[in-house]
Amino acid sequence: MLYACVYATILLGFFGILLKENLVMKIIAMDVMSTGVIALFVLVAAGGGRFTPIFIDGPQRDYADPVPQAVILTAIVIGFSIQALMLVGVMKLARDNPTLETRAIEEEYRP
Repeated sequence: MLYACVYATILLGFFGILLKENLVMKIIAMDVMSTGVIALFVLVAAGGGRFTPIFIDGPQRDYADPVPQAVILTAIVIGFSIQALMLVGVMKLARDNPTLETRAIEEEYRP
């Protein structure tokens, strides 16, 4: 059931990118999709019976690999920076155009 919710989040973001006309809504949809992808990686990496890699005296245990955790943390930071960069681009675009609808911007564009 949890996998279905994560896949639904990814698809919701994907269809939001395709179907929304407003640029800010497209950015939000991309953020929703990236959140779903990160949640999918976390869900796959969260195997049962694994422990954090802390060395203690006692029997050996099945430890979780910390590398995927670092990759996911990096993906979160990169996603945040991309979102901020896109919002700055939309702000600069809003200075020249009275609307943020993609069709209206394409109609007014003259090379």
